[in-house]
Amino acid sequence: MGQAAVRVAVVNDYELVVAGIAGVLAPYADRVEVVELDTRVPVQAEVDVVLYDSFGQSQGRRLDVTGLLGDSHAKLVVFSWNTDPELVEQSLERGAAGYLTKGLTGAELVDALERVHAGERVTPLQTPMRDGDDFGRWPGAEHGLSAREAEVLALLCQGLGNQEITEKAFLGMNTVKTHIRTLYRKIGVQSRTQAVLWGIDHGFRPDRSRHIRED
Repeated sequence: MGQAAVRVAVVNDYELVVAGIAGVLAPYADRVEVVELDTRVPVQAEVDVVLYDSFGQSQGRRLDVTGLLGDSHAKLVVFSWNTDPELVEQSLERGAAGYLTKGLTGAELVDALERVHAGERVTPLQTPMRDGDDFGRWPGAEHGLSAREAEVLALLCQGLGNQEITEKAFLGMNTVKTHIRTLYRKIGVQSRTQAVLWGIDHGFRPDRSRHIRED
């Protein structure tokens, strides 16, 4: 008899993001079963691992593991393109059981989730390192925004200033300003207010929903 699939919940504030991850994992349903997709709500189903996509979310010392897990006894795994060693360490100190880079392929992500479920602490140092801008889906991709530009726009739409974005996304100020300039150019706006209005009209308003797979 084969080993039971790892039961996974995917969590992020944007339905497009969680659906994108579920789509990447779908071919591996015999090994990883996505049983819940959550946006802005704590996990409800009995799962083994909660995969927390950091797109537009709090990270590092701001990571609220208890708030994300609710009453679940699952292990929390952070999924992010930002693999700064200090950010990784802060997330683990806050209670994350693993920290995975979006540079992983679907097969590598499945392998890493299985390893976390088995009790291993998996970090970017233990997994392949590649650029992660092609993983899954994110708001604004169809308009040419990279995942990192889209994340900065998502934080702008949350009302954050540049300094707050540097702290929440763990980015340098110059990097944030560069992303803002390039995303402005790509979406054809000239001000923060215009960018926020564009974002609200193009999928950057956080969702609130839960989808649980019925057995």
